[in-house]
Amino acid sequence: MNRGFGKVVEKLPAIADKDIGFILKNTGMTLLSSVGGASGPLFGTFFIRAAQTTQARQSLTLEELYQMFRDGADGVISRGKAEPGDKTMCDVWVPVVESLRQSCEQNLSVPAALDAASSIAESAAQSTITMQARKGRASYLGERSIGHQDPGATSVMFMMQMLALALTRNAAKE
Repeated sequence: MNRGFGKVVEKLPAIADKDIGFILKNTGMTLLSSVGGASGPLFGTFFIRAAQTTQARQSLTLEELYQMFRDGADGVISRGKAEPGDKTMCDVWVPVVESLRQSCEQNLSVPAALDAASSIAESAAQSTITMQARKGRASYLGERSIGHQDPGATSVMFMMQMLALALTRNAAKE
């Protein structure tokens, strides 16, 4: 993931003036081509599906952000054929999307909604510690997978935390 997002960062100066959908699609394609294992295709799918909702957009409302995350998470679930309880990144994506939906109903600001989603992501990732993996490489460990936090769930948690932090910092500058 580090290598893949490193390549994304290298490309950002050339695409920074593009719309959100273009940047997300480019991110997804870069991750697909540069990250091995299951993470590259799953995160790549997330960003490519999220891009469909955000084409030609320079900014997003909370409702659009929710739709973006919902579409991206649906893509991951469809591609990985996982569901909550399988000890995968889906154990974080599903509660994050639900948190964003609830934030829309409560008319929260985007930074407040992402803060809430970030907190949910952390507790959801931690909840994978007690689960036995039923999908992915960790499923081959059987009961030995219990007691360890799922790496995919942890990656999603970190992504949500960094997104919330970036928006908080950006809002403080304005």
